[in-house]
Amino acid sequence: MTYMRRFAIIAAVLLVATSTSTVSAQARARKATRAVAEPSYDGRSLSSWVSDLDGLAPVTRSTAAYALAGMGPKAVKAVPALIKALSDDVPAVRFPAAYALGEIGEIAVDAVPALEKLLDDRNDDIGHIARKSLRKITGKDYTVEN
Repeated sequence: MTYMRRFAIIAAVLLVATSTSTVSAQARARKATRAVAEPSYDGRSLSSWVSDLDGLAPVTRSTAAYALAGMGPKAVKAVPALIKALSDDVPAVRFPAAYALGEIGEIAVDAVPALEKLLDDRNDDIGHIARKSLRKITGKDYTVEN
């Protein structure tokens, strides 16, 4: 094998190795950019879960609220949709919506008036979770006085 032929083979191998490395680095950079752009939970984006809060089935809306709770403060963009979910006719949707707002924490301060309305909900569990969430958001004690 001539010197030039060996040189050409080595150059080709290095070119392939370098291009593969560059493609991998670019793929990692794209993935990191997406991760920074929008939080996700269980393989689904925040906006996807927020969209499910308007789903037809109560179980879809409830599951979405629990998923948003799992994101914690990263789900701050879901606060308006969760506030809307607090007035859902189905208690199994109101409860996780109130819980999610508490998990988002003090940055969900816009939800305080809607959560205060739930303190007198006919479902005691919802009143209880509204109290806990209000405490997490405001730091105030919303204990029921007898």
